[in-house]
Amino acid sequence: ETSQVTPEEIDCICYTKGPGMGAPLQVSAIVVRVLSQLWKKPIVAVNHCVAHIEMGRVVTGADDPVVLYVSGGNTQVIAYSEGRYRIFGETIDIAVGNCLDRFARVLKLSNDPSPGYNIEQLAKKGENFIDLPYAVKGMDVSFSGILSYIETTAEEKLKNNECTPADLCYSLQETVFAMLVEITERAMAHCDKKDVLIVGGVGCNERLQGMMRTMCSERDGKLFATDDRYCIDNGAMIAYTGLLA
Repeated sequence: ETSQVTPEEIDCICYTKGPGMGAPLQVSAIVVRVLSQLWKKPIVAVNHCVAHIEMGRVVTGADDPVVLYVSGGNTQVIAYSEGRYRIFGETIDIAVGNCLDRFARVLKLSNDPSPGYNIEQLAKKGENFIDLPYAVKGMDVSFSGILSYIETTAEEKLKNNECTPADLCYSLQETVFAMLVEITERAMAHCDKKDVLIVGGVGCNERLQGMMRTMCSERDGKLFATDDRYCIDNGAMIAYTGLLA
């Protein structure tokens, strides 16, 4: 109704087949099948991860980058190789967005507009860096240890006035983002690529973009990133990727 498009003008119906949580995926699949039968339109199933990548490429103009896909449910370093997208590095436990969101709850930060955004803003006020566990293995990362450590020590450090909430947010961001920069740079060397594209909700973080941009410039490369309209999940990325199928 908003775009004033009629069912007759629709060529196909695209939907996310996965990966993701089972219940929402099942609901969307049922709705799509109903609409397909009602309007007599073909269905195109789309991979959620690939949709983020393709949308990022078309919006930024990135040609053949190493992709850092970071969100609440995913942390992967991906590149196109031998005719398909391949994962060269990833988290071995929780996603970076999950790590940030859960620590935001420890600090009782608001969910408006998002926990990760509020951590980012608070981190800008941090002045003291606190050493935290740093877990990189090859091109894989682990965030459960750093989250467990900071959850356990945050209350004590704040109670003893050893640091501020801003210091904790700053230290957490700097540490986990340094880990992401490291594995992305290793993937660039492995795949012989110069450019990086960041996609996913955490990709909106300006500090992550800044750290990655510095690394890329040191390698004579370029960073590509989108704003929050296309970093976070959106229908446009599913529709566009479906058209490429």
